[in-house]
Amino acid sequence: MLSILLLFFAALGAGLLAIMVPGWNEKSFKLALIFAGAYLFAITILHIFPELFANKESAYFMGLYILLGFLLQQVLDFMSSGIEHGHIHDHSGHSAGNTVWTLMIGLFLHAFLEGTLLSKQPMLTGHHHGSETLLMGMIMHKMPEAFALAAVLLTRLNKTSTVLLLVLFALASPLGMLSTDFLFDRSLIGRGTLDILFGLVAGGFLHISTIIFFESSPQHHFQLHKLLIILLASVLAILTEFII
Repeated sequence: MLSILLLFFAALGAGLLAIMVPGWNEKSFKLALIFAGAYLFAITILHIFPELFANKESAYFMGLYILLGFLLQQVLDFMSSGIEHGHIHDHSGHSAGNTVWTLMIGLFLHAFLEGTLLSKQPMLTGHHHGSETLLMGMIMHKMPEAFALAAVLLTRLNKTSTVLLLVLFALASPLGMLSTDFLFDRSLIGRGTLDILFGLVAGGFLHISTIIFFESSPQHHFQLHKLLIILLASVLAILTEFII
C-alpha cells in the first residue's frame, strides 16, 4: 500500500507543480531529468539485471525479453512523443484529440508495465536486495515524466482536463502492480510470465535512460555539471542498493 501511495502522489504532485508554476525553469528541469535518468540506468544495471538473470530457467531467453522491451519502448515513444524522457513541446502537426489520446495511451501502457515490476518483487527475485532502490528509481523517473506530461497537456487542454488525465496517468503504475498481483495470486499467470514482463520493463528502462544521456549532450560537448549529476545519481544508487 505504501508503494502504491508513493507512486501515485509522486506523479500527481509533480504534474500539479507544472500546472501551478507556469514560469518553471527549463534548465533546472533538464538537470533533474538527467539525475533521474542516471539513477534509473544505475538501478537497471545494479538491481534489475542481476535479479532477472539469477533465475536459471528464464536466463537463456532473458536477453531476448530485454531487447523486445527496448524495441517496445521505441514504439511507445512514438505514441507519446518522448515524454518518458522529458520531451516538452507542442504537437502542432496533429489534431488536439488524436494527439492527446495517442499520447495518453502510450504513456499509460508504459507506466502500467512499470508497475508490474513491483508486483511480488520481494518474493520472486533471485537475490535478497530489497525493493526500496527500485521503488525510489521509479519515483524519480515518474516525477519528471508527470511534469512533462502536464506541461504538454496544458498546451492542448484546459487545467481541469489536464488534472483529470494526470490522475489517470498517476494511477497507471499502481494498477499495473495490483493487477499483476491479482492475476498471480489466482494462478492466472506464473513465474514465467512475470519474468517476461520484468524483462520487457528492464528493456524499456534501458531505452529511456540511454536516450536521456544522449539527448543531454546532443553536440557531444563535455559538460562538467552534467557529469557530476550523473556521478552523484550513480553513487546514490550504489549506496541504496548495497549499503543503506
